[in-house]
Amino acid sequence: MPDALELLKTRRSLKPVELVAPGPTAAEIETLLTVASRVPDHGKLTPWRFIVFEGEARAAAGEAIAAAFCAKYPGSKPEHIENERKRLARAPLVIAVVSRAAPHVKIPEWEQVLSAGAAAMSLVLAAHALGYGANWITEWYAYDRNALTALGVSESEKVAGFIHIGTPVQPPEDRPRPALADIATRFNGG
Repeated sequence: MPDALELLKTRRSLKPVELVAPGPTAAEIETLLTVASRVPDHGKLTPWRFIVFEGEARAAAGEAIAAAFCAKYPGSKPEHIENERKRLARAPLVIAVVSRAAPHVKIPEWEQVLSAGAAAMSLVLAAHALGYGANWITEWYAYDRNALTALGVSESEKVAGFIHIGTPVQPPEDRPRPALADIATRFNGG
């Protein structure tokens, strides 16, 4: 297992279709969720939750996504509908991070949203630490009310992302990263 800094430096996103079985075991899923729940959470509100899609549940979720797609795009070609049906079956495990951010007398909603993002990133990093690949995606169905309702997301919730997790078919290639001089400044107090 890589040390913490090396782990952070080597994390890469992989396309969901590049993530194959085996996926995480039940014990590893529990570890992933435990790590993801240990993020900054001002006010201890737990402004996020997780929906785990594994096994045959991925196909059932795919049917819900395909139905929402057909409602949104009537007359779609069968091959497009089939692609939608497979959305959550591309990787062995998909975990939705659901933001439950809401107005609060003391805790800004923005901080709650960021906490959900931190939970999603922690899932990605934990998957990498366990030797899996991951990809954090929000696609059209993350914003479609019919699809969200069918997937168990309430009207007051939003999907921060669907984290696809599996075994990489090959080591991921790095992509160009921004030069630190382009993204980091130092405050001079003047």
